[in-house]
Amino acid sequence: MKRRKNYIKRIWNKQEKREKNIKDLNFIHGIFEEKDYLSPSYINLTNPRYIEIDSLYYSTLLITSYYREQTELILKNLIDTNININISIFYEKQDMYKTIRDLTYYIGNVGVDLKEKNQNKQDIEIAAFTYNDAKYIRKEMQVNNEDLYFLYIYVTTFSSDIKELEYLLNKIEGILQSKGMQSKRAYFRQEQALKATLPIMNNSVDLKEVSKRNVLTSGLMATYPFISSAIFDEAGVFIGTNIYNNSLVFIDRYDTQKYKNANICIFGTSGAGKSFYTKLLILRYRLLGIEQYIVDPEREYDKLCENLNGVLLKIGPGSNTYINIFDIREESLEDEEQGYLANKISKLIGFFNLIFGNINEEDKAIIEEKLIEVYKNKGITFDDKSLFKENKNKIQIKPVFKDAYDMPILQDFYDILNDEKTKIFKTKLIPFIKGSLKFFNNYTNIETKNSLIVADIYELGEENLKYGMFICTELFWNLIKKDRKIKKAIYLDEIWRLIGVTSNKEVASFIYKIFKTIRKYGGSGVAITQDISDLFSLENGTYGRSILNNSEIKTFFSLEEENIKVLEQYTDLSEKEKVEIKSLKRGECLMFVGDEHILTKIDSSDFEKEIIEGRK
Repeated sequence: MKRRKNYIKRIWNKQEKREKNIKDLNFIHGIFEEKDYLSPSYINLTNPRYIEIDSLYYSTLLITSYYREQTELILKNLIDTNININISIFYEKQDMYKTIRDLTYYIGNVGVDLKEKNQNKQDIEIAAFTYNDAKYIRKEMQVNNEDLYFLYIYVTTFSSDIKELEYLLNKIEGILQSKGMQSKRAYFRQEQALKATLPIMNNSVDLKEVSKRNVLTSGLMATYPFISSAIFDEAGVFIGTNIYNNSLVFIDRYDTQKYKNANICIFGTSGAGKSFYTKLLILRYRLLGIEQYIVDPEREYDKLCENLNGVLLKIGPGSNTYINIFDIREESLEDEEQGYLANKISKLIGFFNLIFGNINEEDKAIIEEKLIEVYKNKGITFDDKSLFKENKNKIQIKPVFKDAYDMPILQDFYDILNDEKTKIFKTKLIPFIKGSLKFFNNYTNIETKNSLIVADIYELGEENLKYGMFICTELFWNLIKKDRKIKKAIYLDEIWRLIGVTSNKEVASFIYKIFKTIRKYGGSGVAITQDISDLFSLENGTYGRSILNNSEIKTFFSLEEENIKVLEQYTDLSEKEKVEIKSLKRGECLMFVGDEHILTKIDSSDFEKEIIEGRK
């Protein structure tokens, strides 16, 4: 019994100790509910001109009068500013039958007064004015089935400085007056006004008496507030801020439900900010694990590639990495597609067209014949099975695709050009076999197992860049087609070299095909250039226009007048937008995202700048 009493005593002591700890915790922390986290630490209502809440000063304007006839959105100029404002609009629908009855009664009474003409001239004019208004409202409700509403609009602005608050109030009043609206400051009603602009639907009688205005259904359209261009895709990547209203711009270019494709065009003069913007996209999409392939003719992405642990391919006289133009890769065809060799020959015709100049149909036939021969010498024919070899691994019986050393190289093609018809072609290939461009005459030895690959072709020089761009683009295009489920992107800097007048139809058609079909592979094509006139120089701009039309996102940085004139032929630029593009500052751009046109300031953190600029 004694042991039992001691046990009960110990339990009791533990319970007392637990309750004491709980009381101590309540005393230390106080009673703090969730709403207290949202509540301000103090509210000062002593001044009739503003309310002070946590070192911020709030003041409200009540809109009391409008133009009788509104033909445009009355709040647009106000919403498009970067002033910190909260706008609250209340619509109160009136009972139709009661309103018509009251109007009929009023019209009858005023009509009698007008006939008697006992009032003075001013009273008669006022009565006649309201009499005609009442008749007009009744007619619209009865004939055109419109409703009558009472309208209340409140505009609240705030600042941490009282002088700045006064400046903002004056600025807002000026904007309202320019649109035919009269306003009154909510002196001695600041608390009620603030509540009215909070999302709690509190419209007090004190405010209603001052700001009530009747309006028909058709007039409500002028108060539509959601007119500022804004893009905020839920899974989007941060781009920057709307220049007009400072709203954040988030774009998910891979959202197939919202956008037709994920392609982007980036145009701008040198120094306008297009390269920084492109690098910023690469950096942010790298963090999301998206595969990205960059063709870099200006050596702008080397440092970024190094900082992001990507693979850098250098193609040029001083490099030891090679890409063989004759490679046929297993991923160059999709599942269930056939014709490896036929597909490859069409691309090679375009490549040799770059080297040999504008060749005619007869020359193309001769080149194709020689290409078929050079592949046949390696045991490769139009039968796709010829591209597979027996797997010597006894465990895995499935045949494997031929590797890089089973393919012909330029030397093999050069060696079979021995007749009179191909003599000129052989002469033009000498630099690629024995001269300054002999690095093109090698087997492929590059590493492609990385989600970020940059092809640096700067060493090729101005005249030879197009060869490197084509070879790298074809390589990346094959990598993109590997797996449809993986998101990926290819960036073609100075794309005009491949679709401009220095190129040819076959190459331009290949680039156009990338932009047209990359969507079905989960990919995004990014066209970057500063030479807009060159972009539209081949076939009267057919290929430049096709790539522009197949890019759901178009980004225009500052451009010269002559480039704007070229661009307006192929886009729906307004007169205002043409002026804006010309006057954009560095890092600012006009973006066409689907149907939205939005002026954007590209924003980045200091850490991102360090990575992009190679300081990290």
